[in-house]
Amino acid sequence: MSLLKGGAVTPMSNQTTRSGNRTDEGCGQVNASANLVFMVVYCLLFLVGLLLNGFTLKVYFCSGQQMSSSVTVYLKNLAAADFLMSLCLPVRVSNYASATVLVRRLWCNFGASAFYLNMYASILFMGYVAANRYLKIVHPLGTHVLQRVRSAYIISSLTWVFLLSMMSVYILLSLITQQPLPSVPVSVTCDVLHSPQVRLLYQIIHCCSALIFLCVLVSLVFFYHSTSHRLALALHRQPASSRSKKLLRSRRNMLVLVVVFCVCFVPYHLVRLPYAFMYRRCSWSYAFFYLKELTTVVSVLNVCLDPLIYFIFCKAFRAQLSLRRVFSTTEGETNTVKTERRSSGVRGNSLTKQTVL
Repeated sequence: MSLLKGGAVTPMSNQTTRSGNRTDEGCGQVNASANLVFMVVYCLLFLVGLLLNGFTLKVYFCSGQQMSSSVTVYLKNLAAADFLMSLCLPVRVSNYASATVLVRRLWCNFGASAFYLNMYASILFMGYVAANRYLKIVHPLGTHVLQRVRSAYIISSLTWVFLLSMMSVYILLSLITQQPLPSVPVSVTCDVLHSPQVRLLYQIIHCCSALIFLCVLVSLVFFYHSTSHRLALALHRQPASSRSKKLLRSRRNMLVLVVVFCVCFVPYHLVRLPYAFMYRRCSWSYAFFYLKELTTVVSVLNVCLDPLIYFIFCKAFRAQLSLRRVFSTTEGETNTVKTERRSSGVRGNSLTKQTVL
């Protein structure tokens, strides 16, 4: 065995060796304290994401008024994807905490697939929201076919069918060609379960996912740049016009979307695609593993930041929140008036009785 920098031990065989709180299996290395930090962070993200997106879905689907517009359809699906992604986090935490074969297979075959499916659903629906708002600038009257509610429903349905098809193929191939696992590996990764066929499919899926991410990123940058260009032209012609104010607001909203997207997903994809091809190399595995885990945590932060997008992009959502505040204030005032009336009635009755006496 040879010592690495920082005191980590790398075995020369495939046998598992332990040194302090570090455990090595082949080239993979696991730090128990780092895993504990990831578990705590994921638990916090689970609670906050479940609360925020659950409330958002309640506003969208349980409100008295119907919020029917193409952007609302995309925002509903985005909230659903974030909510489902939040539900996957307890399984991910269990994969860190448990040392059983059953939990490892459950996460690798189903939990991880559902987790990444909803992540890329969020990426695509964020792109659809940006495209819809850009079409609103280009076609302010809403005459484009993609601005119709029916088109939004069709696009959303096709998106889910596409992602579910990719997930189903991966799960079926994993179950059919799954490698035997007599004892649970110390590493939390699913690489030891991958057969050569699944490993090839794994790399193909990650290439397609990276292409999806890149297309959405380029689209967001284009939409923001084009909106800024139109705003500059409008300010040059009529600085104080209503058109300029609308473009200024649209550019600000687009900037928020671009910032949230880049903060959450750019670091992850800078690491994930190289990891998919280089994780089996001993010189790369340690660095890529923890970089991948750290950037995955950052990507999950998306479930807590997306409610900001719902608020700034959807007038109906803001209106529902305003109505809730108005109703709560009105109910409070009504209860106060009723209480005052009851107290005044009691005082009146007592005065009447005194007068009679």
